[in-house]
Amino acid sequence: MKNKLIIVLVLITLFTVQAQEVLKTPWTDQVEKEHPLNEYPRPQLQRDNWTNLNGSWAYAITNIQKEIPTTWDGEIVVPFPVESYLSGVQKRVTHEQLLWYKRNLEFQTANENEKVILHFGAVDYETEVYINGFFVGNHKGGYTAFEMDVTSFLKQGANDLVVKVHDPTMEGEQARGKQVKNPGGIYYTPVTGIWKTVWLENVPESYIKSNKITTGIDKSVVSIQTSIVNAKANDQLELKVFLDDKEVTTLSANSFETLEATINNAQLWTPDTPTLYTYSLAIIRDHKIVDKVEGYFGMRDIRIAKDDKGVQRLMLNHKPLFQYGPLDQGYWPDGIYTAPTEEALLWDIQQMKAMGFNMVRKHVKVEPERWYYHCDRIGLIVWQDMPSGYNEIVPVKDHDHSVEATWLDEHYNDLERSFDSENNYRTELKEMMSQLHNYPSICVWVPFNESWGQFKTNEILDYAESLDPSRVIDGPSGWIDRNGGELHDFHLYGNRLQKEFPLEDHRGLVIGEFGGLGYGVKDHVFSKEAWSYQGFKNEKQLKKAYQSLINRIVELKAAGFSAAVYTQLTDVETEINGLITYDRKVIKIAIEDLKELHKVLYLD
Repeated sequence: MKNKLIIVLVLITLFTVQAQEVLKTPWTDQVEKEHPLNEYPRPQLQRDNWTNLNGSWAYAITNIQKEIPTTWDGEIVVPFPVESYLSGVQKRVTHEQLLWYKRNLEFQTANENEKVILHFGAVDYETEVYINGFFVGNHKGGYTAFEMDVTSFLKQGANDLVVKVHDPTMEGEQARGKQVKNPGGIYYTPVTGIWKTVWLENVPESYIKSNKITTGIDKSVVSIQTSIVNAKANDQLELKVFLDDKEVTTLSANSFETLEATINNAQLWTPDTPTLYTYSLAIIRDHKIVDKVEGYFGMRDIRIAKDDKGVQRLMLNHKPLFQYGPLDQGYWPDGIYTAPTEEALLWDIQQMKAMGFNMVRKHVKVEPERWYYHCDRIGLIVWQDMPSGYNEIVPVKDHDHSVEATWLDEHYNDLERSFDSENNYRTELKEMMSQLHNYPSICVWVPFNESWGQFKTNEILDYAESLDPSRVIDGPSGWIDRNGGELHDFHLYGNRLQKEFPLEDHRGLVIGEFGGLGYGVKDHVFSKEAWSYQGFKNEKQLKKAYQSLINRIVELKAAGFSAAVYTQLTDVETEINGLITYDRKVIKIAIEDLKELHKVLYLD
């Protein structure tokens, strides 16, 4: 099929959040406002003694000021962004304003040897935390988790917790994904403030702060590097590994050593067989348990290697596996960045699996950790983007040159970032990769998308590889390729999909984006203005066009491509090229039809 690149409507819709009617999902009215998203937020390092702080907080929007407000504007439901319907506020916050939160903490004196840790899943963007008027700490970065030891700031009885947020969005140099002041086309409503779970955790004076799990299927081993706060000289670590609640192995070592346990007859993690081993990890002192955490891991290996024909392919557990999935923006009409409920978060993943996808590309956003947990246990490979900043370097008029060998590389230089901007990027990239390291479903890191904020390209790709050599590092996904990374990633909308592409000796070929077939379903659209790469009037036309695209992907697979990412899973605001409507109420092509169409992609 020789499709022309067609823009249905390119209308930038300027609107205020307050004027936008909410497009409700099936879960919008199920949100428990006093206890939303009450599930344990960190599946990979679990303890029993924790308190969820989601729910009603006081909020205030002020001009830039140092003083904590004395009056408050009303209540906000945390962790929903202030711009969202589910927050109960639906107000924009500009770069010249601050967003403040306040809530009461009731505290009973902890055990003398116990600490209280305050956790934030994510706050966009610059955060300062105060307890009882005293500054506790700060954090910069809108997508990654952070924590603070607040033990010494708490008093018996009532305590005031205040959070101050500044988010310059487009006026700053931070990672912001697709957030813009004036949403339209492929850019969406901005998010300010708390948007992931806030929680307290009680831990002993000596406790396991984090661990890093790496599996090696060739030697059938799992290694665990553990970070311990206040470790003592003779402390021991005790690891117990289980499969289906049956103990597989036990291992003890000094607390400063890396644990390396052999997993006999290891069952490997794949999308078809997403086997997960569970474990308990304890600090032992004088034969007593000081601290204990629980988690899980999957035995799997991901790499680029040559197949039996000498073609560089994505290999899962040393076998070529064509990876196919949708681009997933992770936006919601009621919660924007935050899914309304756990059931909603899970539903998207279940639909992808039912449709016959074995992979998903999480696009310029970092989800709550429970999203990755569900991908792990259901069996869905994840390509994880680093959220982008700045605008793209390559204008639309030159996108077609992306399939002309080195044309873009020769005509466009990398962006020159300021020292602070580069430092922010590297810090947040490292935090993201570190915090998500233990999730086996994540197989590919994507540091850059379509030249948005692209700088020091190959240096950053090498930096990402140094942070995690156990996974595949994508070259820039789309547009300016500098011959780095382990994948040459093309974005092939419209006629570009019909081109032929030479194989490379040192990198695999993948399609990081294609498709973008648009169909707006009446009564299930966010706005009267709509945008897609190519538009259709009904489901029959849409399915026929999609089938033609799949036929072409089969050809490209045979020609040496290892993966393809279809744009996209759901409609998002004015963008109507999803397989599912933005409100999650209509699946535009029947699930069973999609699954049948996709089967051909996985044939040897």
